[in-house]
This record gives sequence, structure tokens and C-alpha cells, in this order.
Amino acid sequence: MDTAADNRLARRLHRLLHRTGRDYSAGHDRPLAGYLAAMAGFAAYTTVWATAVRLRGRPLPDRPEPWDVVLTSVATFRLSRLLTKASVTSPLRAPFTTYVAPQGPAELHEEAQPEDGKHTVGELATCPFCMSVWVASTLTAGQLLWPRATRTAMGALAALAGADTMQLAYSALIEKTTGE
Repeated sequence: MDTAADNRLARRLHRLLHRTGRDYSAGHDRPLAGYLAAMAGFAAYTTVWATAVRLRGRPLPDRPEPWDVVLTSVATFRLSRLLTKASVTSPLRAPFTTYVAPQGPAELHEEAQPEDGKHTVGELATCPFCMSVWVASTLTAGQLLWPRATRTAMGALAALAGADTMQLAYSALIEKTTGE
């Protein structure tokens, strides 16, 4: 193709994407381009992990062990909340978010900054459900590449989740018995 044909094709594609985004959003601000970039980033991220696992030459298990699924679930929950909600990790989110208020014990409510590039990263950085996809993928790859170290780290995260549960249960019990 010549340059003029390339330019026409690029303009058509741009118009199609713009029209699709406008029709989809129905008047709401939906950063589809940012979401598309995040999906591409996740695809690249998992491709790198998959390549590393393949190059390592370790065979994949036929199926995950139930204990590993439970441990990965609990560790994913805890690390996702730590990354997306904890006060202590707010400096990691600050470039992409705005502080709103406290939210639960040692957690913050933050909102994504409105700028296009920052908005998508801010949504990912404040959403434990969104972050859990990245964390679970990382922990799964870690189990395949460095199983002992990863299980040790996941055990620590599971212990934190257990301790958090006990802290909340204790606080609820105190509140129930003293009315405070």
C-alpha cells in the first residue's frame, strides 16, 4: 500500500473506533482506549510470564491442587487489598488517584484522577477486584517458577488475612459486648 492509502485506512479506523466509543458510552465518560491499553499490557505481562515458565522447562501440573487454589485465593485477596486500599501503600497509588476519605480499618477510599492515562491506572490501582487478576496471575506464575518461595510468601499473606479476620471479629465482639 502507498502512504496515502495507509493514511485513509488509519483515518477510517480512527473514525470507527471513535464512533464505537461514543455509541458505547451513551454519554458517559468511559475510557475505552485506556481499558484497551490495560488489556494489551496484561496480555504482554502474561506472555512474558508464560514464556519464562516455558523456558524454565518445568512441566505444568495436570490440574491445580485444591490447597494451592485455596492458598492462592486467600493470598490474592490479601495482596490485592493491600495494594489497592491500604493506607501504607497510598504513595504507590497517589500519582493516579485522589484521596477521598478513610474506608474501614487502615483502608482508604480514593478515586481515579480524571486524566485519560491516569484514569485507567487509577481505576486499576483502587479496585481490588481488578488488581486480583494481576495478582493471581503473578502468584500462579510464581508457583510455577519458584514454588517454595512463592508458597512461603502466600502463606505469609494468608496469615495476614487470618489476622485481619481475627482483628475485625475481636473488634465486633468488643463493640457488641460494651456497646462502644
